Amino acid sequence: LTISNNSAVASASYYLDKNQKHLQDSIKRLASGKKIVGANEDPGTLSVAMKLNAAVNRLSGAKNNVQNGISFVEIQDGVLETVGRIVGRMAELKGMATQDPLKSSQDVESYNNEFADLQKQLFDVSKTTFNGVSLFANFVSDGNGGSGTTQTQFKGSDSLDHTIDIFTSSEGSSGTKVSLYKSALLSALTIDASDLTTAQDSAAGASGTTFGLFLDSSAGGTAITLNATGLSMGVFEQAVSNIAYLRAQSGGGMSRLSFAADSISSMETNLRAAIGRIEDVDIAAESANLAKYSILTQASAAMVAQANNSNDLALMLLR
Repeated sequence: LTISNNSAVASASYYLDKNQKHLQDSIKRLASGKKIVGANEDPGTLSVAMKLNAAVNRLSGAKNNVQNGISFVEIQDGVLETVGRIVGRMAELKGMATQDPLKSSQDVESYNNEFADLQKQLFDVSKTTFNGVSLFANFVSDGNGGSGTTQTQFKGSDSLDHTIDIFTSSEGSSGTKVSLYKSALLSALTIDASDLTTAQDSAAGASGTTFGLFLDSSAGGTAITLNATGLSMGVFEQAVSNIAYLRAQSGGGMSRLSFAADSISSMETNLRAAIGRIEDVDIAAESANLAKYSILTQASAAMVAQANNSNDLALMLLR
């Protein structure tokens, strides 16, 4: 019987410390719901989980961008629908004023007043914005989010379009994107009566056979009258056709954004599932570990106390 070096106490204390550490780790995992509670446990897996979490956060931002883009084209389409109705009303005025011999000159003047007001309304509509961003563009993009000096042209070349980019992936500007058109509305409303299908630069009022069906009253322009030479029903029909094309253009962008939103949602769901498989603790298994190490810790503590009692035997022999 020795008392200087009690190996039983040392051994029991070692297992007590070991079991207590495992018990604390198990409590942390259950409390946090995470499999990895410290970088020292599995640095490689922790690195993968952090990267995936960052990707999910970026996807959430991309999803917000896409939803804003959808709102942009929805409002743009709604405005274009209104423009179509205005042009339709202008064509109706043209028919009532010039094709009905029973209308007096005063009647025609009344129609002309409304016709002029509708031209002003079309120009005002072209200035509509969404959160400060113009829905329509009169000038091409300068490549830095602003406008250059070259006029946009309806159904012109790509260099005569004005687009904005909506990024649809976690890679930002280096990833996929959807380009939305800022419609060349005023160019679409500028029609050459002698060549209806050829795209024209936007120009208000009448100039030869070219008619711009809008009026910037602040610039002091002159409104087109219903009996203007060369102003035929074909001009209005072509204007309506142009507006329909712009709506189809917006619809294409909306369709792409809708599919992009679905893709982002699916990718985000799958990434979160992957993160869960890496990070999330198995509650059943960890609960079993908690019970196991709780019992072992109590047993180890009891054995340390029991081993310390062996010193009492030595005292009994010395009495």
